[in-house]
Amino acid sequence: MLSDSKSALGPTIDGLLAERARTHTDREFLRFDSGDLTFAEVDDRTSRLAAGLASIGVEPGATVPVLMANGAEFMISLFALSRLGAVACLINTAFKGPALVHAITVTQPRTVLYDATVAANLDEVADALPAGLVHIAVGGRWEELAASSTIAISSTHEAVDPAMVLFTSGTTGPSKGCVLSHRYVLRHAELMSQHLGFLDSDVLYCPFPLFHIDATVLTVAPALVLGATAAIGERFSVSGFWPEARRFQATVFDFMGATLTMLHKAEPSHHDADNSVRLAWGVPVPDEIAGEFEQRFGLHLVELYGSTDAGIPMYHPIDRPRRPGSCGTVIDAYETQLHDQDGFEVGIGEVGELVVRPTEPSIMADGYLGMPEATLMSRRNLWFHTGDRLHRDADGYHYFVGRSADSIRRRGENISAFEVEEVVKLHPDVLDAAAFGVPSELTEEDLMVAVVPRPGRIIEPEVLVEFCTGRAARHMVPRFIDFVDELPRTPTEKVRKDVLRDRGTTPTTWDTQESSRVRPG
Repeated sequence: MLSDSKSALGPTIDGLLAERARTHTDREFLRFDSGDLTFAEVDDRTSRLAAGLASIGVEPGATVPVLMANGAEFMISLFALSRLGAVACLINTAFKGPALVHAITVTQPRTVLYDATVAANLDEVADALPAGLVHIAVGGRWEELAASSTIAISSTHEAVDPAMVLFTSGTTGPSKGCVLSHRYVLRHAELMSQHLGFLDSDVLYCPFPLFHIDATVLTVAPALVLGATAAIGERFSVSGFWPEARRFQATVFDFMGATLTMLHKAEPSHHDADNSVRLAWGVPVPDEIAGEFEQRFGLHLVELYGSTDAGIPMYHPIDRPRRPGSCGTVIDAYETQLHDQDGFEVGIGEVGELVVRPTEPSIMADGYLGMPEATLMSRRNLWFHTGDRLHRDADGYHYFVGRSADSIRRRGENISAFEVEEVVKLHPDVLDAAAFGVPSELTEEDLMVAVVPRPGRIIEPEVLVEFCTGRAARHMVPRFIDFVDELPRTPTEKVRKDVLRDRGTTPTTWDTQESSRVRPG
């Protein structure tokens, strides 16, 4: 029996699942293309797999990598590990080579659960993985273990104990595994439901990978808390998004990165408003398209701010008029400040790094798995340092400016890649864009933009430069422009700026100073 103080921290993930199996037995909980699962069915399959994993020695506290595509097997694996008191380490299925070795090795595992989508990548690095690692594959031994007879599992894990590890994208360095407690997962599900007005009748739809916070913590967990339905797509696709949302009967969906802009720039259809969605949340919400998007698709857009490391400290109040460009105000569960480079708080309207700390327990990551130095560095001066640059107004509304690590130093000025991209994407023929720095012969950097035109559109570089010149400061107008078919991305739709920087200028790059294409080298 837990003490009163510990009970106040709430249930564990597996404990809440068992409760929902009793209170919402036949309610649809998980919805995939392969079919629906009720709370009772998920609980039963969870118990069976947990028994099977226990039979091969998976113990409380064990760290178990899970590498799977979106599907029922992924979520049953996560819930089964939770029931055992083990820690599910959810690894990006796109990782390969050194990145994959790092992510698995840092978990110090004895067992790994995976499916066919990553089998070849695992085989390629087999010699570099821990010796004696037990491989449990979907389509093989996983099914055998999942068919076990249920047994009573005695576990003493609590709400503050680790439940899962989610890895950062690794776009600027080695991926860091954020250690998240049961309370982190369920408390953020509660906070999101509260601040976005989720209902127990909602179908919460997410097309992004289950190894990402949006799908697991911010879609499945709210459905678990509310007794609602979580609908998980296989992957994000502009052409497939609305048909899937309609098929799933979605009422809420989330977006990230350029996905909202991509949906907006798809050719209009008289079917656009023919959907059941009432609310979409995410970041960013471009001001130029927000009103038109809402009217076209018949829904309400809400912006917020958060990260796997820090949780979600800001929401734009859902019942107040949109503040253009704002990602919201700070909720009661957090304290925040904006700091200059010396650690002092900046004034209203000034740009600074966002630092945060919680006002209640276990709603931020407990650190980075196997990286104590990185954990301490991120929490220096008693604040968690997000690495994000924002400013705020007198009413407490915050405005995202860009990542500290995603800035370009040009002609003595620091340029936010985010702000440059927002200007370029205003052009009606631009589908997507990524700004980054390339070495300059004058020291520092020059500004380059990789641009994805809308299908069937041709953009003259001189016209795009003129377009930017009329909307941005001179030092924020790109020198180099490269038109590409697509941007390199992680499975969570984050642009791989490291790939773009390494590639640099190409034979197809247009140089505004030469008004011609540059030569390689």
